Amino acid sequence: MTNGAALLVAALENEGVDRIFGVPGEENLDVLDALRRSRIELILTRHEQSAAFMAATHGRLTGRPGVCLSTLGPGALNLATGAAYAHLGAMPMVLITGQKPIMSSRQARFQIVDVVATMKPLTKVARQIVSAASIPTLVRDAFRVAMEERPGPVHLELPEDIAAEELADPPPLVPPHPVEIPVAQAAALDRAAGMILAAERPLIMLGAAASRPRLAAGLLDFVRRTGIPFFTTQMGKGSVAGGTELYMGTAALSERDHVHVAIDRADLIIAIGHDTVEKPPFLMGPSGPRVIHVGYTPASVEQVFFPHAEVVGDVGPSLRLLADRLDGQLPNAGALLPLRAQILGRILDRAEEGRFPPTPQRIVHDVRQAMPEDGIVALDNGMYKIWFARNYRTRVANTLLLDNALATMGAGLPSAMMAAMLYPQRRVLAVCGDGGFMMNSQEMETAVRLRLNLVVLILDDGAYGMIRWKQAVDSFPDFGMTFGNPDFVRYAEAYGAKGWRIARTEDLVPTLEAAFAAGGVHLVATPVDYTENTRVLVEELRAMVPAQPSA
Repeated sequence: MTNGAALLVAALENEGVDRIFGVPGEENLDVLDALRRSRIELILTRHEQSAAFMAATHGRLTGRPGVCLSTLGPGALNLATGAAYAHLGAMPMVLITGQKPIMSSRQARFQIVDVVATMKPLTKVARQIVSAASIPTLVRDAFRVAMEERPGPVHLELPEDIAAEELADPPPLVPPHPVEIPVAQAAALDRAAGMILAAERPLIMLGAAASRPRLAAGLLDFVRRTGIPFFTTQMGKGSVAGGTELYMGTAALSERDHVHVAIDRADLIIAIGHDTVEKPPFLMGPSGPRVIHVGYTPASVEQVFFPHAEVVGDVGPSLRLLADRLDGQLPNAGALLPLRAQILGRILDRAEEGRFPPTPQRIVHDVRQAMPEDGIVALDNGMYKIWFARNYRTRVANTLLLDNALATMGAGLPSAMMAAMLYPQRRVLAVCGDGGFMMNSQEMETAVRLRLNLVVLILDDGAYGMIRWKQAVDSFPDFGMTFGNPDFVRYAEAYGAKGWRIARTEDLVPTLEAAFAAGGVHLVATPVDYTENTRVLVEELRAMVPAQPSA
């Protein structure tokens, strides 16, 4: 005899699940007992939202769905932001929520909301399990759907009585099997190759889907074989390993940044893995460059993105076939490369300025100094995200984790915790504004309890800085954006972590080095001088002369 909860846990083990993140409730007790007797580790978090962020980040970094668990009603609703985070960010994840019994209603409508209906627009699929015998097939399908392109979250609701349902003859588990994605059709490859061969100033753009773990080698091969320079979107950073000398920058803004000097001069952009959930890296118009979309799925046609040709299929093998058609035939491949030094030089301007509080450019520079090539920086959302996207050089895929899709605050610390769990031998740094950090700062206790090696860098300006900056840029009065903070050193110590406060700009690198060397959980707080936001991102960029295509 077995019950529905035990069958669920066995099906999760069958999928290779080794951790589940969450906050259980009364409706999960059968599942909890089955987990106790399983090989799966329960990672108890202090808020369901953090559990969802951790599960989503697991999906992003491994390509395999992370799993999170909550009870019904309020617990399930606390997963909603994490579901949207994974849905917009294309991260495979499975959410499992509890529910009151569906065959009786001894507690009437207490705590009951329609969680399945709530989750439907936030997930690829949302289902209630109504029979224990269906659990193996539903779990197998959930993982299959979560991993299919475009990846994302799947929700399963397990009512309390279905979890407790006894099965004398339980159905067999469904064995997983690999599913190969078809490559692009020859006609599409020929069409794209013809456009590239005819281009005078080609440019490659690497978007969010270019960061899939399985794609790194294929992208590097394509870039090297063609010799075409590339830029990235924020979520495409690091998708091509360093050393090609073809990187032109990252489009942290939609227009009129230094990288747009190259974008504006290009007559053809090969957009690899672009997902229009990201803030637009450039704005297409009637007089702009021709665009080829290369992706696992067809392009989403938008007002600012309407490609002229598409190469749809498994991106790595498709790019190899496309490169075969281009080898040795691109005399104009490097036409835009002379702009590279100018673009990167302007971006790195004042990166070593020593004033205190440190500028965003100096903070990015110093973080890069403290992080090895495979070190992982997980960003929360705030003004600093633009600076890291523009200025931080990545040489290994998925070493700068940022969210440019939902762009939610509160995800930085949980994402960094997941990275530290997956890669305990690598340096992992969470970079958070004081506002975003405090939204899930309770997970410091979780990080200490799990004995993670993790450093959290807090940029302390006592405000919701990005919105305050936009308020000023749009000539609104300064109102409603400032707050007070705890003493972050004592706050860290209250959780059993080590706290540091930066009092001189030159202390940041040695403090980060000391924290990493000591191991354990550390919180480093530094003030930040955000006056550079206006000087660089408004005044300097407004003064730029729009680039004109050369004859």
